[in-house]
Amino acid sequence: MSLRPFRPGDLQTLYEIDQACFVPGISYTREELSAFIGHRHSQTWVAEAAGEITGFLIAQREPRKVLHIVTIDVLKAWRRRGLGSLLMDAAEQWANDHGLRMIGLETAQDNFAAHKFYQARGYRKVGEVERYYADGTTAWVMVKELP
Repeated sequence: MSLRPFRPGDLQTLYEIDQACFVPGISYTREELSAFIGHRHSQTWVAEAAGEITGFLIAQREPRKVLHIVTIDVLKAWRRRGLGSLLMDAAEQWANDHGLRMIGLETAQDNFAAHKFYQARGYRKVGEVERYYADGTTAWVMVKELP
């Protein structure tokens, strides 16, 4: 497994991965993904194994020295193999290298595997946003303070 920066030719594959990882209403449209990736304060890491894209993470630098994780997607066949940790490590290291103070993210209230994953990495729940997702699902807001 290795990480590399986003390449314009990756967009369709990332869109397909996002559609496979999340149900409609939580997954992003191709246009939304393109806008997130293309944002001037955005960073996108692409994970590959055996020449195939297996996952990705999009993050945006926000005011007050915060990095916002927009999405982290790992193909089902590659879950629980350390790929999510590799992607999060890259984003957290980037945030540290750029002097950011905090990382924040939202995750669906009923995504218990994600809650456990983030909590094990030192993220804590700080709130909920009702009807955050287009399908009406409530999101947990989780943050991690950086040293």
